[in-house]
Amino acid sequence: MSQRAVEQAVGRLVTDERFRRLFGRDAAAALRELAGEGLELTRHEEAALIATDPRLWDLIADGMDPRLQKISLSPRPTDHSGNPRYDA
Repeated sequence: MSQRAVEQAVGRLVTDERFRRLFGRDAAAALRELAGEGLELTRHEEAALIATDPRLWDLIADGMDPRLQKISLSPRPTDHSGNPRYDA
């Protein structure tokens, strides 16, 4: 709906680990969660967020000062080589 809504969604993706994992597993559920909290995104904005390479959200989050993050105490899912999984 607005640039502010997109900024809030992106901010949530890079600062909230639980939400980022949910978005990676089920983007539609994550977007419903945002809508339930009153954040209104257009279909085009939702599609653009979904089309963005999910590794970008982790890359940005990993580069941020931890004091800016809302962490999850659950371990990040990894593949057999120890690399982050984006489908879990």
